[in-house]
Amino acid sequence: HISAKIMELHHSKHHQAYVDGANKALENLAAARQSGDFSKINQFEKDLAFNLGGHSNHSVFWKNLSPNGGGEPGGELADAIAEAFGSFEDFKKQFTAVATGIQGSGWAVLAYDTISGGLITFQLFDQQANVPVGTYPILML
Repeated sequence: HISAKIMELHHSKHHQAYVDGANKALENLAAARQSGDFSKINQFEKDLAFNLGGHSNHSVFWKNLSPNGGGEPGGELADAIAEAFGSFEDFKKQFTAVATGIQGSGWAVLAYDTISGGLITFQLFDQQANVPVGTYPILML
């Protein structure tokens, strides 16, 4: 269970700050291109990656929520979880360990890995770091 206060904080403060930060980074990049001054390009790109990552991560998170959610998945997702983790119960244990093992700010992610064709879990930190190439997030906490 996540409290309403925490949800409001994430929606109105955290997520909005990432949207605002991404927009500012895009403005800074456009201004750098227009002026031809690329002396701060690395910082602008870093700002964009961090803030766009925060926006994208929260967008996935919101889609994971449902007032009537919970329980075990069915269909193809249930089959993929059983294939990757043995059972839904084993997946929950691994995902919980990933989430509780995060130091500082970060996300626990269940993702589809295009290389293996299966599901994997991983920790995502600093909104964009440690993301395996070719993965698509399914569940983020």
